[in-house]
Amino acid sequence: MLDTEEPDLGQVLDALGASLVRPLTALPDRPVPVSSVLIHERRSPLPPVKGAILLAVGVGTAEPQAKDLVEAAAEAGHACVVVKSFGEPVTELAEAAQRSGLVLLAADEAVAWHHLDAMISSALASAARATQGTGSPAVGDLFALANAIAGMVGGATTIEDPYRRILSYSTLPGQGIDEGRRQGILGLQVPDAPDHYDEQYQALTQARRTCRFPAIPGGLPRLGVAVRAGNEVLGSIWVVDAENGLDQAADQALFDAADIAALHLLAARTADDAVRRRRADLVRRLLADPGSVTAVAPQLGLDPNAGVAVAAFAIGPEDADEVLAVHAATRLADLVSLHCEAHYGKHGCALIDGTVYALLPGGPAPNAHRDLVAGIARRAHGALRVRVQAGLGSLVPDLRSIANSRADADLVLRALTERPGEPEACQVASIDEVWAGATLSALAQILVAHEALPRRLGPSIRAHDLEHGTTYASTLLAYLDSNSDTAAASSLLSVHPNTIRYRLSRAEEIFGFDLADPDERLVLWLRLRLGDQLGW
Repeated sequence: MLDTEEPDLGQVLDALGASLVRPLTALPDRPVPVSSVLIHERRSPLPPVKGAILLAVGVGTAEPQAKDLVEAAAEAGHACVVVKSFGEPVTELAEAAQRSGLVLLAADEAVAWHHLDAMISSALASAARATQGTGSPAVGDLFALANAIAGMVGGATTIEDPYRRILSYSTLPGQGIDEGRRQGILGLQVPDAPDHYDEQYQALTQARRTCRFPAIPGGLPRLGVAVRAGNEVLGSIWVVDAENGLDQAADQALFDAADIAALHLLAARTADDAVRRRRADLVRRLLADPGSVTAVAPQLGLDPNAGVAVAAFAIGPEDADEVLAVHAATRLADLVSLHCEAHYGKHGCALIDGTVYALLPGGPAPNAHRDLVAGIARRAHGALRVRVQAGLGSLVPDLRSIANSRADADLVLRALTERPGEPEACQVASIDEVWAGATLSALAQILVAHEALPRRLGPSIRAHDLEHGTTYASTLLAYLDSNSDTAAASSLLSVHPNTIRYRLSRAEEIFGFDLADPDERLVLWLRLRLGDQLGW
């Protein structure tokens, strides 16, 4: 007989859903008790945990070690092993699992292992409560869950994500609410409020229990609890204590509901992540091939003939570990996507080679795009604690011209990276603000790409200075930067004007250029000005 304190594997799989994990072997006719979830460590022996679900992280289904792992898991008393196939054959591994009496599951390859670990843990908690007669609404139905919690705890309930967006709210009659809840429901966002709201959220995320918060001016008291998967805060649940009469039993009921809510929030996030991945794929296609606009625009819900601007976000160049940089870029993509969705609804963001691109529809008030991009960059810097750069491309008349706006945004990022001086923690600019630096950066790329262009002036002057200890390059650059003003150049270099004149005369003799020729003067300045970027 199945232990009533341990859920059945079938219950857990039903809670997770077929899109997340699918069986590679037939499920036994008998119940399969499951107790916990474990992550495989290659260098450590498997712990003998009866009924464990083992996540085979980093184990290829075609590797010989995979069969060894399955056999070892069966000997350790585990209930099943979860793998990711990535297109590799699974038949032999499934047969080995069947012989060992073990269930073999395949996980969705796009779901991170830590995310899967959290979802299975929450599914186990939810299934365990179901075996004890405390069932919950179907996974994913957050509004039904809010009503269930409101009935169980005794007050109007809202469920929020970590960004204080209201995901669902209860609708049971007779439960009192205040203006704060009413405004939040209307906008599906917790309204801006005095600092004590920030203090409440901080206290909630630090506590491992139900918190009680007194009424604020014009409001009612509340109970709150953070919803967690491991150490990650997925969101929060808030219950209005309209009569100030909710007792300790209500505290415990709300605390218990957080475990159930975790599975719902993880499932909702998984569904949202799948939608974002699909939209990101469409944005990548559109940016790579603007000719695909006819096919892609309807899927993104965009008018191919409407104006659009591309914003580009990137983590500042750091000497950080590559893995950490990739993780930060992924989190940046999530933040950009969330904030853009909050402003424009479902549109499109994509992470491409470390840069996050967002499509911003045309039509808002002047500077609205610039303000939005700056706000996202500031919030991303505050959340990720890394340097963030953001560039806003030009507003183009339709989606077919999107490549031009993306090129502008890329140029802005490059100009921000090459900007002299100590880099700021958060750098934001539009193409109109940095057009001069962006143009020079584009010219530098052209000069680098065209090997046939003669390079003798810039490199040869610098090489001569290095070999003979002269200062012709710095003198010429100061002179040209000063608009051919000898007095200004002498002041800049702290030398006598006659010294400047002598050096210029000698440079013309040695290197064979004519400073009176405006074309030669322009090209010479460009080569000297861009020398560092060109590696000359």
